[in-house]
Amino acid sequence: MRILAEDAIAELPSQSPITITTPCGTHTGIEIRTNQNNLCAVSIVRSGDALVESVRECIPDIPVGKILIQRDETTIEKKANYLYSKMPPGIAQMDILLCDPMLATGGSVKAAIRALVDLHGVSTDRIVFCNMITCPEGLGVMAEEYPEIKIVTVCVDDCLNGDKFIVPGLGDYGDRFFNTV
Repeated sequence: MRILAEDAIAELPSQSPITITTPCGTHTGIEIRTNQNNLCAVSIVRSGDALVESVRECIPDIPVGKILIQRDETTIEKKANYLYSKMPPGIAQMDILLCDPMLATGGSVKAAIRALVDLHGVSTDRIVFCNMITCPEGLGVMAEEYPEIKIVTVCVDDCLNGDKFIVPGLGDYGDRFFNTV
């Protein structure tokens, strides 16, 4: 998760070029804006909290927003319902690192993006979506609805099964991480 967090942070809009001197010479890199005035990590609660902690290892003073989305497991499409969000002041002017480890149907991340845009005034071109495992169906949904949002992932698994779980995947990420059923 730490490597994923670092790669996602590197995709955020940069402030300016910077010259770095190493023991072997100099290199031109990019200074990432990491102060609390223009960057925020947003967790889709509960699984996203694990990923946000890795982001906070990289940028300890980063403000954190929370969005609560609940899937309706009784529906065939596992409809995602927005329930609550809490964001730091000035969120509309910040670059957002949206964290949720799984991208399956895209329902949860789309509900979170709608909350960021409609309730908090965030522009979609300021969002980078960070996740561990995805599938072609989820990527297709995001490409169709939000092509301007960068997605940083570790793994693209084969497909979704009839229960809308990623295959081979790992089941419910939150259950694996928090050792629950």
